[in-house]
Amino acid sequence: MYDELTKKDIEKMEEEIEYRKLVVRKEALEAVKEARSHGDLSENFEYHAAKKDKNQNESRIRYLERMIKTAKVVSEDSKEDEVGINNTVQVYFEDDDETEEFTIVTTVRGNSLKGLISTESPIGKAVFGHKAGDRVEVKVNDDYSYYVQIKAIGKQVDDEKISIRKF
Repeated sequence: MYDELTKKDIEKMEEEIEYRKLVVRKEALEAVKEARSHGDLSENFEYHAAKKDKNQNESRIRYLERMIKTAKVVSEDSKEDEVGINNTVQVYFEDDDETEEFTIVTTVRGNSLKGLISTESPIGKAVFGHKAGDRVEVKVNDDYSYYVQIKAIGKQVDDEKISIRKF
């Protein structure tokens, strides 16, 4: 399965790759060189820790490059009155009689603790493409689902929330 990424996601990943190649890699190599100069490598904890850090950096670079290479690029654009990527959504949970606000994002940016809900999550799938006022079913699995109502939709630009535009 391919990860869905926006052009901004890819740009941020490319920036991280460049930083890791130009800055972190250089620092990691210096740390390995410094630790190696301390003598017996079999009992040199600093050397093993430096090698581990270097290898983790290289693994992260390969992971990001592979993710970009296999990504499906999706548009951040959505209709003015529809829930799309980077839209902030106010949702009323009927069972709990509560309203919550979260932002719909791509899978790699999803972080429910920060209010960033992935398009692949049950609630993300349910509200994606719907309009304010719609009542949608959130299907968690074959045995359990619940209903929510979309109260409002807002745009988010450059990780800054813009006021909700639809009630």
